[in-house]
Amino acid sequence: MGKYALGVCPHVVHGKSFWRKNINMKQVNYDELWRSVLGDIELSISKANFSTWFKNTKILVIEDTNVVVGVPNGFAKEWLENKYQSYILQALRTHQPSVSTMHCAVYNPQEVEAQKNTVQSQPQSDTKTRSTQKQSAPPHNIPTGSPRVQTQVMLNARYTFDNFVVGDHNELAKAACHAVCSDLGHIYNPLFIYGKVGLGKTHLLQSIGNHVRTQDAEKTIVYTTSEKFTTELVNAIKNSSIDRFKAEYQKVDLLIIDDVQFLAGKEKTQEEFFHIFNALYNLNKQIVISSDRPPKAISTLEERLRSRFEGGMIVDVGQPNLETRISILQTKALEKGFYLSDEVLRFMSENIKNNIRELEGALNRVIAICDLRRQEPTQELVEQALGEIIKNNTKKCV
Repeated sequence: MGKYALGVCPHVVHGKSFWRKNINMKQVNYDELWRSVLGDIELSISKANFSTWFKNTKILVIEDTNVVVGVPNGFAKEWLENKYQSYILQALRTHQPSVSTMHCAVYNPQEVEAQKNTVQSQPQSDTKTRSTQKQSAPPHNIPTGSPRVQTQVMLNARYTFDNFVVGDHNELAKAACHAVCSDLGHIYNPLFIYGKVGLGKTHLLQSIGNHVRTQDAEKTIVYTTSEKFTTELVNAIKNSSIDRFKAEYQKVDLLIIDDVQFLAGKEKTQEEFFHIFNALYNLNKQIVISSDRPPKAISTLEERLRSRFEGGMIVDVGQPNLETRISILQTKALEKGFYLSDEVLRFMSENIKNNIRELEGALNRVIAICDLRRQEPTQELVEQALGEIIKNNTKKCV
């Protein structure tokens, strides 16, 4: 496994001198090698995946035949090791044939860069002075005392990345959401997620908000719907407080707007949203938007807003296949403390195909009937409980 098997570069966590020595002696060679490797990988995978997972990566150290690749967060570590290890190894061996294995380690790019500059600008014998300087350095994330608006209480804590079931239909969308959380305002801004009703868009939006709030309680997060935004705007106009309304929105670090398609046709709302969007974007504040259709398909949407939406990352959430529906249904049932046999899971998933929300509604109906009758959820009972729902689904599929 090697001494970095835990996935965190020891220097970053424990402050050992090992990494400083490597920076001073070999980092230039590592950088040149990694640039060549990235050039090969970029030709083999999609641009979106390359930007998401390989940004801020580098070789930390080559130890014998093992390469340790530094990544900025645990999400990138998991994906590079599980999804792209073969690509990385193939590219590494093209330029360094002796390489046999690789794994990833989470590191702090800012800390490593600062240490590299320290080593290059100070004599090696000045260890004591460097230690003193490091201890006296100002801590990160000191509150500035600037005023903050209250986070809008529309986040539901039960929506997280951990309980979001991933399949081929939503894999890229979830990856993009993870990437946004790791570097707000810089990787994909805006992030535009679209898909039909009930496929998990709101779950992803809520997961972003909950994750950021957990990681940094100082961040100001606003999660709202386009309809609620419109209502607030109308009230602000009536109360002659439009300037305060815009100022409050322009203070946020993360703005999440659900169902943005309902802005279509509302000229005044679109105008004010455009100004808020521009202000946040110019300050590198993150904007995440969802819709039931891509920007180009939203009729009566102002062209300047459409252009802004299309200037970021657009990902879709499609229909889950049978295996994913089974997995989602099982997860939802277990969350409710309810057990379904494999037979019942498959029956429900085969007959309810439209969207996840309808599948969850069917589950709630089955649970209610089982509780009422004090019976186990056999396939016969489930068929009776869901007869009308299944009949309607069959009509829609014809």
